[in-house]
Amino acid sequence: MAPVPPPQLADYDDLRRTFDWEAEARQLDGLPNDRGLNIGHEAVDRHVLDGNGDRVAIRWNPRRGDPVDMTYEQLWRRTNRFANVLARFGVDEGGGVATLTGRIPDLYVAALGTLKAGSVYTPLFSAFGPGPIKQRIDLGSIDVLVTTARLFSRKVAPILDELASIRHVLLVGDESFESDDPRVENLEPLLQAAGEEWTIPATDPETPALLHFTSGTTGAPKGVVHVHQAVVTHYASGRYVLDLRPEDIFWCTADPGWVTGTSYGIISPLTHGVTNIVDEGEFDAERWYSIIEANEVDVWYTAPTAIRMMMRVGDDAVRRHDLSSLRVIASVGEPLNPEAVRWGEDVFGMPILDNWWQTETGGIMIANYRSQPVRPGSMGRPLPGVDATILQRDAEGEIALDAAGRPVEIDDPGSSGELAVRVGWPSMFREYLNQPERYERCFVDGWYCSGDLARRDADGYFWFVGRADDVIKSAGHLIGPFEVESALIEHPAVSEAGVIGKPHETMGELVKAFVTLARGFEDTDAVRSELLAHARRSLGSAVAPREIEIVDALPHTRSGKIMRRLLKARELGLDEGDLSTLETPAGQAAAEVSP
Repeated sequence: MAPVPPPQLADYDDLRRTFDWEAEARQLDGLPNDRGLNIGHEAVDRHVLDGNGDRVAIRWNPRRGDPVDMTYEQLWRRTNRFANVLARFGVDEGGGVATLTGRIPDLYVAALGTLKAGSVYTPLFSAFGPGPIKQRIDLGSIDVLVTTARLFSRKVAPILDELASIRHVLLVGDESFESDDPRVENLEPLLQAAGEEWTIPATDPETPALLHFTSGTTGAPKGVVHVHQAVVTHYASGRYVLDLRPEDIFWCTADPGWVTGTSYGIISPLTHGVTNIVDEGEFDAERWYSIIEANEVDVWYTAPTAIRMMMRVGDDAVRRHDLSSLRVIASVGEPLNPEAVRWGEDVFGMPILDNWWQTETGGIMIANYRSQPVRPGSMGRPLPGVDATILQRDAEGEIALDAAGRPVEIDDPGSSGELAVRVGWPSMFREYLNQPERYERCFVDGWYCSGDLARRDADGYFWFVGRADDVIKSAGHLIGPFEVESALIEHPAVSEAGVIGKPHETMGELVKAFVTLARGFEDTDAVRSELLAHARRSLGSAVAPREIEIVDALPHTRSGKIMRRLLKARELGLDEGDLSTLETPAGQAAAEVSP
């Protein structure tokens, strides 16, 4: 095996002093003849122009059968053909193209071909039902939908007449499928008839490129718009956080319908010229370890839910495989519990690097780095070029302002407030689609206010406390659910925990925990009593849960986040709100969760 290369981020403090976004942008090629910046060009075309077209871009592992490789040149030709198909349809700059598929190569072709055409790409979860699909297509005014025959028959055909904006539905996979609707065609014959030559139109860096939908607690999902300039953040964070380099084998397990599946499942790795592993299958620990071993994966980006499930399967499963190729393991989706970080050190020989970002930030903002000390449970420190702070909130939950009208920053390492990022990073979202007032409310005096509560220690490491709506106010204490969940997970009986505040007439709220048990443990009074005692020893009586309920599974989003608001709504009999991103039906086994 080749020697392990040194980290690309060697001296964090020095890079922060010298970092410049414009200089980082010059690491990318830009379109020929100074015609702007296009994500599709940076992810595909420039590698072909640089003579690296024979490098494998995508290695697809189907559910059954042997892996299938697609080189950068093959991806270049096929995305050119897709762009020509869109041009034939009259879908150009500003037009909307959505994918509704699983992890298959044609999703990547459609996404990158759309960007090369100057159109706007929107990923949709294949798990969505007809209602959420229609809602997002209508909100995004989507022109073209790329999906499979199976998903079309089950989820799109029943509502096709109601999708007023849809001009074309392109089916992939089963070329024998036929529809009476003239808008529905098989994609492959169209690609074969299209030309392989395509000139990417001049693309201003501020041209809209990506439309992601993120759910709120109630009401319609928010449409988050990103521009081609976002590729600079995708490239820089891939370099400094994930330590990507062209010879790497990289695997991001995120569902392609989630923002991570686009930012770090497609754009970031391909801009670095890596071989990108794509696995069609759902979570299976043995399958995953086998993929890492067989492909000698260098960098692995996965989710806390998956990590906890691997912990549940046990250490022996890891040790049955040679995973010595791994150089970086990183986690995204929700904060990573300290126990999981330490587990990574024990079984993989390296800590799992947590990081923080949101759909709105478009890319990683705060991270742990390969070359820097890791503090288990911390999100890490800001990406070079990113300024983050903690802002004080007033009694009404608004950002507190000083006499001059400026937001008040918190310097006390023991105090929490709202995590905020100074505007100006390239992948900052440019709008909430058709909601300008909601967008403006996210910013105060040049800071993007994330809605997440956190604290910053004396060395500049950030620690997640909870979503502002999740924080529990009990007997005068502000309690972050993540802290309680992490303490519970340290007990060997606990596989996963979700914590909420439950109304109480004297305390305001009491802390209630929902727990799934690890293998070999059963729901008994003795187990619940032991968990309560463990939490009191770890957290103290003021913070520890007063109630524990054992459940078969916790509700998750497709990105792996525990849906605490859903736990609370069900506990209190309230409206459950938007469930379109719910990963699994209630009661489905946790082992079936796909990060």
